[in-house]
Amino acid sequence: MDIELQDISARHPAARTGAAPALRAVGLRIATGEQVAVIGPSGAGKTTLLQVMACALPPSGGRLQLGGQAPWALPRAALQRLRGRLFLAPQVPPLPPRQRVVTAVLAGRLPAMGLWASLRSLVYPDDIPAAHAALECFGLGDKLFDRVDRLSGGERQRVGLARALLAPARLWLVDEPLSALDPTHARQALATLVDCARAQGITLVSTLHQVDMALAHFPRIIGLRAGTVVFDLPAAEVTHERLAQLYAQFEHELRGDAPDSMADLPEPPAPVALQCR
Repeated sequence: MDIELQDISARHPAARTGAAPALRAVGLRIATGEQVAVIGPSGAGKTTLLQVMACALPPSGGRLQLGGQAPWALPRAALQRLRGRLFLAPQVPPLPPRQRVVTAVLAGRLPAMGLWASLRSLVYPDDIPAAHAALECFGLGDKLFDRVDRLSGGERQRVGLARALLAPARLWLVDEPLSALDPTHARQALATLVDCARAQGITLVSTLHQVDMALAHFPRIIGLRAGTVVFDLPAAEVTHERLAQLYAQFEHELRGDAPDSMADLPEPPAPVALQCR
């Protein structure tokens, strides 16, 4: 699925009255089957950009097209069908704590299932081997029948990513997938996402704080700051000078260090509930 944004502006749903838009006149084109990383300092608008692409947040200005369709001009039923072709993975996957991992992973198929099949799958998982194979890709094959509330934060994050492998989606939108992972599992998870997307011709857009991981795994890098695109380049052309400009006054994020003081951190917006489709 291709993506086109023309002069997109958007305001974070939790933004205070009078706050600046999270996105300002953003223009991007992403071709079908591309793998793109979006980097930038905290508050750059990365999560809001994914919400707009996922049809979870209507833009306040500009034009969005997904697969040649303007989502917000579609009838409700057609919009729901389009959303069924998208997979949005928030940073913290909304997994029911008492649910078994096998059920949580197979829930990635729900957009392609009817009501009764969906309800049945909650009690009788219908393709356990597929769920196990998806979990194995993220090093979690032994957690198949564990309860979600017995997993670590990093394991829950990887379960959320495993759902993408079973989803009927042609566009994966993944928000900070490595935030709870150690370096070894982070490299494994990112390689799995990129390789599977490339093999299946799926468009992948992921936001990342880990700049080195973005440069190592993604062929195209978009630098976002203060709601605007600073650069949109092949990974090989993202120089130290460009990164220094992008992360000016946020150098600790570029280095992966903790800030010197809490005063160095921008005030975060209030949390917004997202669905992992």
